[in-house]
Amino acid sequence: MHFLGIDWVGVNADNGRKLLLSLAFIAIVVLASRLLRGLVSLLLRRVDHATVQTRFWTRQAISLAAAIILILGLLSIWFSDPTRLATAAGLMSAGLAFALQQPVTAIASYFVILRGNTFTVGDRISMGGVRGDVMRLGFIQTTIMEMGEPPAVQGADPAVWVKSRQFTGRIVTVSNAKIFAEPVYNYTRDFPFIWEEMAIPITYQADRVRVEAIMLEAAKQQSVDPDSLAAEYKEGLQARFGVEPIDLVPRVFYRITDNWLELTVRFIVHTHGIRGAKDAMSRTIIAELDKVGIGIASATYDIVGFPPIEIRSAPSNPAP
Repeated sequence: MHFLGIDWVGVNADNGRKLLLSLAFIAIVVLASRLLRGLVSLLLRRVDHATVQTRFWTRQAISLAAAIILILGLLSIWFSDPTRLATAAGLMSAGLAFALQQPVTAIASYFVILRGNTFTVGDRISMGGVRGDVMRLGFIQTTIMEMGEPPAVQGADPAVWVKSRQFTGRIVTVSNAKIFAEPVYNYTRDFPFIWEEMAIPITYQADRVRVEAIMLEAAKQQSVDPDSLAAEYKEGLQARFGVEPIDLVPRVFYRITDNWLELTVRFIVHTHGIRGAKDAMSRTIIAELDKVGIGIASATYDIVGFPPIEIRSAPSNPAP
């Protein structure tokens, strides 16, 4: 093609027609995809969990279908000859495998996440060193609303200043490829509850039976009632993890130390709202201990004896 005094190699009427057709096809697919996604958002405007899940997966299906239609349509426009298509596909695959290893792995991980039901939007997970709730699941990256961690795991990298499982305000993107390199912890997929513990140290002279009763009562007020758990949760818990139903009931465990007797209450709560539950329990336990005059033990030293003490006065000097 001769244009502006230049002979353009590889540009001809046929290629120009294919280019225009490709641009029009891309515009139609993108426009249709956006219209369908907007329609889904309009129809599913409620903010409850089920509606959010349905809206997300419907939009994901639309995006995935649009991507497949776009790829197949462009291939059919540019490669009408199967031989040329096979050759181009081979060269493209070799180039992608060499130059785009991470993105290709991330895209493959996306389908593994979908197929394996690893997690979905709204799940609370720990992935790639990031802990929080999944906000968005894309073809390459997962977007997580970060949350803090208790002091026992404050040595996380990067550091988290919120000392409980509450949002920090940071939105973090993690490559989907992390599922092949690191474990993914899901707090909500099969069983949307978590076991928690609270330890109270008391002296060996304190009324441990009374303290145990106070801790159990506080735990029962804030923990999930085992009788209220849905039958499918109980059966699923038993089948998948082999957990006996008795473990769902709050229980206090003793631990003997050099300084005090440590009472630890173990209870089950919803995955979200753990800090509020433990705060309410702490307030109740402290108030009840104050009523019965029992204090919380701390590191102290007892002096069990003194050596004999003698007081001697210096002899007075005799008069000259």
